[in-house]
Amino acid sequence: MTELPGALTLRLQALWGPAVEVAEVRPMPGGASRESWDVRVRLAGDGLAGGTERRLILLRDAGGRARTPPRNVTVEAAAMIAARAAGVPVAELLDHGEGALGRAYLLMERLDGETIPRRLLRDDAYSAARPHLAHRLGEVLARIHRIDPGQIPGLPQVDALGQLTELYQGFAEPRPALELGLRSLREHQPAPVADTLVHGDFRTGNLMIATDGLAGVLDWELTHRGDPRQDLGWLCTKAWRFGSARPVGGFGPREDLMAGYAAGGGTPPDEATQHWWELYGTVRWALLCRSQAERYLSGAEPSVELAVLGRRVCEQEWDILLALGHAQPLAVEDPLQDREYPPVRPHDRPSGPGLLRAVRDFLATEVGASDPVLKFHARVAANALRIAEREARLAPAHEQAHRARLAALGCADDQELCAKIRDGSLDHRSGDVAEAVRAATVDKLTVANPAHLAIPD
Repeated sequence: MTELPGALTLRLQALWGPAVEVAEVRPMPGGASRESWDVRVRLAGDGLAGGTERRLILLRDAGGRARTPPRNVTVEAAAMIAARAAGVPVAELLDHGEGALGRAYLLMERLDGETIPRRLLRDDAYSAARPHLAHRLGEVLARIHRIDPGQIPGLPQVDALGQLTELYQGFAEPRPALELGLRSLREHQPAPVADTLVHGDFRTGNLMIATDGLAGVLDWELTHRGDPRQDLGWLCTKAWRFGSARPVGGFGPREDLMAGYAAGGGTPPDEATQHWWELYGTVRWALLCRSQAERYLSGAEPSVELAVLGRRVCEQEWDILLALGHAQPLAVEDPLQDREYPPVRPHDRPSGPGLLRAVRDFLATEVGASDPVLKFHARVAANALRIAEREARLAPAHEQAHRARLAALGCADDQELCAKIRDGSLDHRSGDVAEAVRAATVDKLTVANPAHLAIPD
């Protein structure tokens, strides 16, 4: 970070003149794909906007991260500019480029509001805004989808289902629940509609919400040309409800979203098509979690956040089974709840698991009190220890049960089961297949996040 304030000062002076001083550059938490910085700029005399201080946000690729495909900030910037011109609430883009700050970056005004889902969905400060957000988000999506994608040079065209299939095949990792999801998507794909501009990541967490409503649509890095219904399904995907029973990002009912979409000039999809795109979103998020975890597994990035993302894939696998009717919400007690560990002689107390508990409590409650980025990663690390402790207790029994389930289906391993799901050779035992996949997913979630099993679809 030491070189960033100086580089940013030089860039802003080139844009706005010499009377610019970068007073503070502070890292912001979250974001597995790039860095976020809160920037405070002082302006001397009668400079820009006639003020003395301005707050900015800098988004920049992190060092050492090879992106596939590479980020195209020019396309992202053009989409933001076009959306702002179309009346979509988007931060004013001030600068973007590839080299001036060492890596690809976007520099924009800072919007006032909140993005953290648990606050937006629970805090009293947003109680007046929440009931109106589903309708408003529909209106905004309609505005985005009415933008001519031809006005954005280099905008990629995406075959949504083809992209998922290619991503899954690229891992060469058998996952029966994903096979069931992908097969259902292939067999029930709705008829196409005309391509539009698609935001690509329109969801809770990428929406800046003020106490009086939507303040801004963030994170345009996945924007592309494709089926507009993808945005509607993604917003309603279970992962972005964060435990809320309200399907539209946790804020409201689908009916409000579709009414807003129609009011904004869009054509709402029918119920079956919307369901298809929500299932698509769940499969997509499972693959994106696995894709981000690969950056850790390959040794490219030693990140605890990316490591733990690898254990979140099973959350989406469970949600796929819920969406397909192969599972129902299930209450499972956390194996660590009120767990006491006897000493193992001749070792002293606390036991090994007791030491793990002490470390995870330290990480969760004491680390990073004055550093939000460190605090975030400390909490992720504490969760990693919980997963490891549950797995140490349960893995032998889970492995034995999994082998028995596969053997009962006549499969040697997950790879053979996936092949049989794909080619239909076990269709005559579809109930047994679904039950085996359900049981395996329950075991994985009992270790990774048992509370997720009880969240309804």
